[in-house]
Amino acid sequence: MPDRERNLPNIDYDREKVEETVLALLWLTLDGHRRAWKSHDWGVLDRLHERGYISDPKSKAKSVLLTDEGERRARELFEHHFGIESLRERRPPSDP
Repeated sequence: MPDRERNLPNIDYDREKVEETVLALLWLTLDGHRRAWKSHDWGVLDRLHERGYISDPKSKAKSVLLTDEGERRARELFEHHFGIESLRERRPPSDP
């Protein structure tokens, strides 16, 4: 569903970055069997499915299954966006 039909603010945003962040958050909620809760934006979940990272979110299940590639990429993105070392590398040095 297009953003304008979902009453989102009329702003430009980096859809790929949103997809990466959602995939990283799916990794955070994995249950140990590559299943993650699908309580994220449906359009983003559809695009992640089209890229081959997750099972089809259009089902009665309340979770999606990450593919092998999806799980690998999700962990990589989670470490990149939320890992402590990664955050330190991106922060400017603090003033003395």
